[in-house]
Amino acid sequence: MSALEQKLTYLTAAGRFDICSPGECLQLLPMTLDAKKTSQTPEILPVPLDTHRASQEAPGGLEDPNVRTVIAPYIPYNRRTGGCGRMLKMLLNGTCSYDCAYCAVRTQRELVSFSPREFADTFLRLWRDGLVEGLFLSSGIPRDVDYVMHDLVETGEILRRRGYGGYLHLKVLPGAIREDIRDAARVADRISINLETTSPDRLGDIAGVKDYRQDILKRQSWVAEEKPGGHTTQFVVGAADETDAEILSCLADQYRRVRPSRVYFSAFRALSGTPLASHPDTPTWRARRWYQADYLLRDYGVTADELRAALDEEGFFANRDPKVVLAAGSAPVNVNLAPRRDLLRVPGIGPKAADRILALRRVRPFTGSADLARAGIRGKAAGRYLTFGGRDAVQTKLVL
Repeated sequence: MSALEQKLTYLTAAGRFDICSPGECLQLLPMTLDAKKTSQTPEILPVPLDTHRASQEAPGGLEDPNVRTVIAPYIPYNRRTGGCGRMLKMLLNGTCSYDCAYCAVRTQRELVSFSPREFADTFLRLWRDGLVEGLFLSSGIPRDVDYVMHDLVETGEILRRRGYGGYLHLKVLPGAIREDIRDAARVADRISINLETTSPDRLGDIAGVKDYRQDILKRQSWVAEEKPGGHTTQFVVGAADETDAEILSCLADQYRRVRPSRVYFSAFRALSGTPLASHPDTPTWRARRWYQADYLLRDYGVTADELRAALDEEGFFANRDPKVVLAAGSAPVNVNLAPRRDLLRVPGIGPKAADRILALRRVRPFTGSADLARAGIRGKAAGRYLTFGGRDAVQTKLVL
């Protein structure tokens, strides 16, 4: 394996968090780096979140000198079509001087990095060969933040100048200056800075170098101003022993204050060689419940106060869909009379289904599960939380 192949393999495997959400998944793509363009379609190998270990164990592993491939993680998600695309997740630098106790990059001592031009050359070759379709570019911080941010932005600028028009997500590093954030927003489709946890005290327990208010919240406000509607953030759930009640308060503040387009949740995994090596892993279902809760806040009109009713006495979600928990404690909804807001609180009914119900019931009332199926709604999921009013009551309501 060449030095270039080794670097690409290492720097794609080194990333850990901020990976994916339901509907997306991290996979491995063996990518041929031969100078001649290959006509073969690369095999896609599904792998767990521990990408470094999985890449070492993947078929045709990295230690085989006869295999001329690079095993690189990518996120198969296409925001425009909802189908699968190949977005390469990459670190520009594979070492970091910060002390984040949950991160594997801090444990690496050998300096492995790409220069902006070197990585741009590599990525453009993969893109033109049809092996990747998008790029998520982040970095460890081996030296001054300003130098690393400059390299991230310069990489994006080189890609754009050389004809890359695909999706580009650039990570904003804690403590970045506003000029670099502005340049990142100009060149990228999306930018992001990670909260990691819920408060200064919680962050101090797992990342002593970062200042939560200055390095993260202040920069996040700049990110929101420079890229409104085009920025995200991320939580490492459970790393700092925060409760779900704390996350909920923080998340509600996020949507009120900076309005991220997405929030990502990663279940903490203990890594050997870090201060949290003996810390219990966070169950994967807890991050999954947070994606469900986040959708309720962002797309369904459920308020943080309403969602608190789904928490237990200790401030945590149970391993159960929060929407189901809320519905179980509420009165059934009349499918023929309820406003859109109430329809959205029924399990099995999303925004599109609610709009179909509103349109169809203007023509004739719903009388049972067959009408739900006609609207594309799974009767078993939604039926137990719905009632069906009589025709006269429906007609009176429509006239009003």
